[in-house]
Amino acid sequence: MAGKLSKEQTKRHNRACELVDSDRELTEKEREFVLDHFHESANTGRTLDGAFFTPAELAGELHLVIPGDRIIDLCAGIGRLAWHARDLVTRHFERLPSREIVCVEKNPAYVRVGRRVLPEATWICADVLDVPGMSLGPFDCAISNPPFGRIKRSGNAPGYRGPLFEFHVIAVAETLARRGAFIIPRESAPFRIEGGFVDQDSPAYERFHRETGIKLRPNVGIPTDDYRDQWRDASPAVEIVLHNRDEDELEARAEQAAHAEQSTASRTRQHSLTTTTAPKTGFSDSGGDTLF
Repeated sequence: MAGKLSKEQTKRHNRACELVDSDRELTEKEREFVLDHFHESANTGRTLDGAFFTPAELAGELHLVIPGDRIIDLCAGIGRLAWHARDLVTRHFERLPSREIVCVEKNPAYVRVGRRVLPEATWICADVLDVPGMSLGPFDCAISNPPFGRIKRSGNAPGYRGPLFEFHVIAVAETLARRGAFIIPRESAPFRIEGGFVDQDSPAYERFHRETGIKLRPNVGIPTDDYRDQWRDASPAVEIVLHNRDEDELEARAEQAAHAEQSTASRTRQHSLTTTTAPKTGFSDSGGDTLF
């Protein structure tokens, strides 16, 4: 039950809080301990803001589809997605610089914990719907496991007027980054993964796409149901959806070119038909008298 921890969970949560409250820098192992054992269900406001922290293994899968050097995590919680987005091992072996990570979270208690877990990130305590006006500059990728559904909000994201909070977050993300990776409820996705990609009708997504023009794409085949029992106090069916503005623009240009080619071909056929059926004028040499 939400808000009720076992004795062992309480013990570990309290230890995580002690580490957060300590006046020394935490080791990597201690920071991960806080991530693993700080319970969102210990926060009575959790049910109000819809916070369910991402399971560690699912966050580890999502990091595989995060490109670029400058990343923003919207509705970051205490930093689980951002922790994995660092991608330290790969970037070390490929001799790439550390990623610049910005985390946006409106719950000040979570921000306080997040700053201890990920002090190398820039933490902003703010409403996600206020982010487009912050002049944070462009990011390579936006990531989020946002609150799901009809969460109370302060306003609307650019272009979207629907009720679902996950789509408001994605609409905000699109103003910040050309690419994105998001965890959303399965019923909000235009596909599901069941041993492969299966297209599905989602009226909620269709409205979002119609209002914003944002297209959500499948991931590389991440089986999110494998981690369904790892969520705390919930077992949501989710999908990881991707946004890629570069691919959207390429497809739009291809569609425009195809339409233009179709229009040209149609005009050519019409001109040909007009020329063929037009009445002939002048003199004929197929018979009759020739006049001089």
